[in-house]
Amino acid sequence: MEPVLQVALDFENLHRALQVAKEAVEGGADWIEAGTPLIKSEGMNAIREIKRNFPDKVVVADMKTADVGGFETELAAKSGAQIVTILGISDNPTITEAVKAGKKYGAEIMIDLLQVENVEERVKELEKLGVKYFCVHIGIDMQMIGKNPLDELERVVKATKLPVAVAGGLNKQSIPDVLKRGASIVIVGGAIIKAPNVTEETRSIKKVIKTMEPEISNLYKKYSSSEIVDALSKVSSCNVSDAMHRGGAIHGLVPHIQLGTRIAGRVLTVKTVNGDWAKPVEAIDKAREGDILFIDADGGEDAVWGELASWSAVSRKLKGVIIWGAIRDLDDIMKIPFPAFSRYVASNAGDPKGYGEIGGEIEVNGHKIRTGDYVVADYSGVVVIPEEEAQEIANRAIDVMERENRVREEIKRGSTLSSVQKLEKWEKVG
Repeated sequence: MEPVLQVALDFENLHRALQVAKEAVEGGADWIEAGTPLIKSEGMNAIREIKRNFPDKVVVADMKTADVGGFETELAAKSGAQIVTILGISDNPTITEAVKAGKKYGAEIMIDLLQVENVEERVKELEKLGVKYFCVHIGIDMQMIGKNPLDELERVVKATKLPVAVAGGLNKQSIPDVLKRGASIVIVGGAIIKAPNVTEETRSIKKVIKTMEPEISNLYKKYSSSEIVDALSKVSSCNVSDAMHRGGAIHGLVPHIQLGTRIAGRVLTVKTVNGDWAKPVEAIDKAREGDILFIDADGGEDAVWGELASWSAVSRKLKGVIIWGAIRDLDDIMKIPFPAFSRYVASNAGDPKGYGEIGGEIEVNGHKIRTGDYVVADYSGVVVIPEEEAQEIANRAIDVMERENRVREEIKRGSTLSSVQKLEKWEKVG
């Protein structure tokens, strides 16, 4: 079959899904998918409204059914779906009942291979049960830690003659790779539904599908473990906190930066006491290029950092300093300029006595911080990310930013945040 572009409408609110679908169809989308979040949020009415608005398009109901396959397929098919997804990890009777219901009510079955083991063997088994499509699917949560669908796709294509769909963070750069490996259906979610101009983005993706020429882009991609700082440099501290379930922020730190300045990088920790600037200054020589010093000075009011330390940090190509304590020479530091954050500003410093250590774990305002953790700091504040979670949080923060870009566009068109998000509808009950 000719390559198909399927747009996954993974929204919680139907009005947003329908608007994006309209723009995607104008850009050339072939199939429209009622995403799992949309179906769970809006029920079968989501499928009905998509079919009613786009009667000439194939509508896919991403049910991800794992039980009562016949009943759920009947519900989706009667609502207008021509293709219904069933999880490949389901029992065989669930699959066969779905196939029977599909034949009765006019829908074909696509098997989502999410979490299927021994995938080649399972594909051959399911093909005999009468399914019509397979979907190699890397879930969003797994995408955040760098997994992609390419290896599994090749194995599935070799194991079946049925059309194979692929879903898993695809964009204009990665789509040619999956087509070359035998995919027939390209499922795109975020790279379309997060775009401020959905029509233009869909049109560009269709062009890539036709020409098989990738288009390099920093948008809608997932970052590897070696690209963490690059990713974090693109997002705000607010994006990162949202990605951490509204966590990670160190309260009580004041930015001493020019508006628009942002720092992101690896932390080198320093422990000292109020006014003792020896270890903070020594840490400059031990830091790596691009590091951010995080100094715990017990929250004291006597400065442990000043202009000369800042010039030294600049010469070592450090990105900035964060002090749970006091800083001085602020006028001169702002002129350098060298990004700094502190709890207090004071004229007086203490003496370099050498108490404390460099590189050990510190605790600042209830947050444990270790060397190797990451920080994003800007005019809104400071957020710390544990090293072991950094790749995932960086990718989730990018996702937050990209989704906000789409919301911002909808507001600019005359809506409001409350209207876009249907806040009253989603207020917590009880």
